[in-house]
Amino acid sequence: MMQFTVYGEPVAKGRPKFSRQGNFVRSYTSTKTTNYENLVKLSYAEACRGLNNPLEGEVSMRIDAFFSIPKSTSKKKRELMNTGLINHTKRPDADNLAKAICDALNKVAYADDSQIVHLEVNKYYSDVPRVEITIEEVLHE
Repeated sequence: MMQFTVYGEPVAKGRPKFSRQGNFVRSYTSTKTTNYENLVKLSYAEACRGLNNPLEGEVSMRIDAFFSIPKSTSKKKRELMNTGLINHTKRPDADNLAKAICDALNKVAYADDSQIVHLEVNKYYSDVPRVEITIEEVLHE
């Protein structure tokens, strides 16, 4: 099992952008998404120094995303958000968060994200924005 944390506001996978170059149309990923995916890779590399072999079998992943609490929130509501009694129900969507993280860890934590057979994504509020990721290989007896 591998656990690591990516500090900073969670970023979802953005839609691909397109640009025209002469007769060709080129698609690319936004800079914000690319930077976040690089941060995820770096955080993974720091957490698992020496374990540089991607997992080969089935993979289970849990993603806990903690978003900053809006500054305008009352003290009472802030406390409820910090204790998990009020969850994050706004954008970005959980599936787009997972997509950014799963794509970033392709060929790093596992050979391909098609190996992920179980995925759990949770969204919370916190005073410390971050994403906590747990990856483990699924073992069959």
